[in-house]
This record gives sequence, C-alpha cells and structure tokens, in this order.
Amino acid sequence: MTLRLFNTLSGQLDELAPADDKTLRMYACGPTVYDYGHIGNFRTFLQIDVLRRFLHLKGVAIRHVMNITDVDDKIIRNAAAAGVPIGEYTPLYERAFLDDLDALQIERPEVLSKATEHIPEMVELVERMAEAGSAYRTEDGSWYFRLSAFPEYGKLSKKDLDGITDGARVDVDEYEKDSARDFAVWKATKPGETSWETAIGTGRPGWHLECSAMSMRFLGESFDLHAGGEDLMFPHHENEIAQSESVTHKPLARHWMHVRFLLVDGKKMSKSEGNFYTLRDLLLKGFKASAIRLALISVPYRHQLNFTFEGLTEATNAIDRLRTFVARLKKSALAEGTNEALQNAAEKAETGYLAALENDLNTAEARAPIFDLVRSVNAALDQGTVLAGDRERVLAVLDKFDAVFAVITDNDAGPTQAALAWAESQGLTDKIAPELLVRQGLSDEEVDALIAERNTARKQRNFKRSDEIRDELAAKGIVIEDSKDGVRWKRK
Repeated sequence: MTLRLFNTLSGQLDELAPADDKTLRMYACGPTVYDYGHIGNFRTFLQIDVLRRFLHLKGVAIRHVMNITDVDDKIIRNAAAAGVPIGEYTPLYERAFLDDLDALQIERPEVLSKATEHIPEMVELVERMAEAGSAYRTEDGSWYFRLSAFPEYGKLSKKDLDGITDGARVDVDEYEKDSARDFAVWKATKPGETSWETAIGTGRPGWHLECSAMSMRFLGESFDLHAGGEDLMFPHHENEIAQSESVTHKPLARHWMHVRFLLVDGKKMSKSEGNFYTLRDLLLKGFKASAIRLALISVPYRHQLNFTFEGLTEATNAIDRLRTFVARLKKSALAEGTNEALQNAAEKAETGYLAALENDLNTAEARAPIFDLVRSVNAALDQGTVLAGDRERVLAVLDKFDAVFAVITDNDAGPTQAALAWAESQGLTDKIAPELLVRQGLSDEEVDALIAERNTARKQRNFKRSDEIRDELAAKGIVIEDSKDGVRWKRK
C-alpha cells in the first residue's frame, strides 16, 4: 500500500515516495519569529507532523528541513519598536515556538535552519541568478528577480500572469496576492536596519530568498516534497520556484503539499474579531494540549477547519474515551487465548485506519474505525468475552493510531504547568481560567494519597468519609471511576 498525497503542482493525487528509494527529502516553511504562533500556524505544523509520523510508521526514512525566519520586515519593525536589535528580539519567540511544538507533540525536524546563519548561501544564489540573467541590481544597491526571465512563473498557483509589467517592482516581503512584479531578493541597507556586508553589497535578504537557498543547501537542487500553509503558495512558493529553477533548470520539488488555514466560529481569525488564539491562550482557558492537537488534525489538511470551543470539548471527550479504554483494557484480568471475532475486528480497524491515511492523509476517516473498535471491545469487556491475546492485538492497533495522532499517552500536565508559569512571568495571571487554578490545586501524589484514604474508608465502611473525599476530588476536577479492576482517576 502506498501513500497518495495531493500534489498542488500536478493538481492530482500522486504517490509520495523517495526519489532514491532510501530517504524522503522534505522541506517545510517554518515560523517567522516576530511574535507567538497562533493556532492557524500550528494547524499547518501539526498536519505536516501527521505526514512525517505516518511515513515513519510505514518505515520511510525522512530528512525534514524547516527554516526559522529571524529577519524580515515584521521582525525589523517590531524590534525597532521594542528598541532592541533583531538578534535580541527573535530568540524569545524562537524558544516559544519550539516549546509550543513540544507541547503539541510535534516531532522536531531533522534540520532547523535559521535564516541569519545562512547569508553566504543566499548571496551565492543571488550571484548565480545574476549570472543567469534572472536577477539585476538597482540604483540603490538592491537586487530584484526578473519575472520575464522565468516564463513558467505561476505554474504552482495556476494564476494567469500574462499581464506582468516588465520592470515593475515590489520590495516588501509580503504583498498583494495578485501582484506579479519583479520582487526583491536582496535589499540595500536602510537606516537602523540589520545588514550584512557581502560580495553583492551591504544589505539583507528578501524573505523569499532564504527558503530557496536553505532547501538546496540541505536537500540538494531537487528534492521530494515541499510543504507549507496555503497562504504561502503565492507569492512565496512561486518565488522560491523561480529563484531556484532559473539557475538549476531542475524541479525544486517534485511534490507540493499545502495545508488550508482555519476559521474560528466561521470567521477569519483576527485580533479585531476577538477570535485570535495562541496555544498559550487556549491552555490558560483550561484546555489540554492533546485536545488542541486532536481538534486541529481532526479535519483533513485540504479541508477548511472551523475551529470552535465545542470542537475542543469534543476532542477532550474523545481523548478521555481512548485513555479510559486503554486503562481498563490493561488492568482487566483476562484468561489466556483469543476471541476470533475480536481478532477480526482489530484487523478490520487497522486496515481501515491505514487505508484512510494512505488516501491523502484523511484523518477524519482514520479515526472512525479506531473508535468503532473501542466500542466493540468495551462491549466485549462488559460481557467477559475478551481474552489476553485480544488485548495484545487491540493495543497494537492503538499503538499504530497513537504513533500518528499522539493523544493517548498523557503528556498534558507539562504544557499546562508551563503555560501557568509563563502567565505568571508575564503578569498575565488574570488570563487564567479560575477552574484551571482549582484543577491544579492537587498534585498527582496528593490525588493518589486521597484515593488511598478513600479506599481505606470504604473497607472500614466509613462511607461518610469516602463520599467526602470523592466530593473534594470532584470539586478540584478529579473524576474517580470505580470498577471491578480497581479505582481509576483522571483530571477533567
């Protein structure tokens, strides 16, 4: 079975496989570290994580490169407003981005590449473009890409760009989506801006240049997959193709993957709408990192996701069902042997799960057979028909599910505690939901001690004290579940 992934360049589902049959070389556009990342950004990074995790599950070796943009117009503007050099401004947001990746269980790329550390490669690429006649220098010392030198411009976005005005220029990093003008690849020094003295003059790179230079530096002149958010398709990715292919005359990437952004309650996310959320915002509202992860990957990457708090609650409940089921299955006392019906159910669930992901990473369809299996095995546990061999087989299926979805293993305490510490350090404790503070009032050890006291009280038939402990725990967001296999507890 092979992974078929929509290729923006070809406009169809294409098989994704390493060109050398050894290692899949992929480049994904990373963050511009001028502020904290928002959930629209992280939807893209999460969907790319789903891809790389699934490739690993299938045994495919990966060399994944991600850039970190630490110099561009926004960074220069914000650093100037803060009164610090960009080298002092960006590290805070770079660390925050990496912390957010870890909180969401997003695997780190094999290579994280900062733009400011690869100026020589960018200068060399401009020199190659100049030699090829696709870049020219202007009176102020800036360098521009000559669109007329690359007739294939527009082949990725499928835009009709016949109306290009030869020589018309744009020097801002981000510009109108329908603009088709010569774009800046190297910007001459302006007063107060960070700059580098180079063979092509003193200045700094344009935003589009870094990804061309760094992708080819780490992956070669032509590689397997380039990924990013749909907003980057034009002009950023179109410009990358033009810069690279005008000098190499090779396809920059054989396959292009674009993740659609999200809406929030049916509207475009924006600060003016009051619906702009970072990961920290949601953690401080009391939502778990695992639920945020599941909510952002529950809709396939090529479909618009309408992000709602109801959806986050649904994701929270779905994860609780999975974790409760796994705990129950692991603790159940089972006789040796296998139940043929359950073995068949596990095989069907695994086949359906893998087939859905192999079909353009359809995460919504991939979830369905897993939850069908959970319902079937829960019913069988109630009836006493699950055997030890069935447990092993079902847990193996769930391991494959969690290898990609990464929500069953409970890693939620760390991100929540980190968010609380961050809020306190930033003077933002007023942003913390009161119920979250209540829930954090007891450590795991303190919960275990109270449950042990409750067990003792029940054995001594002191039901008054037993009920008091249950109520005390419930008030602090701890749910107790009594079963024939013992007492389980979880945080709401």
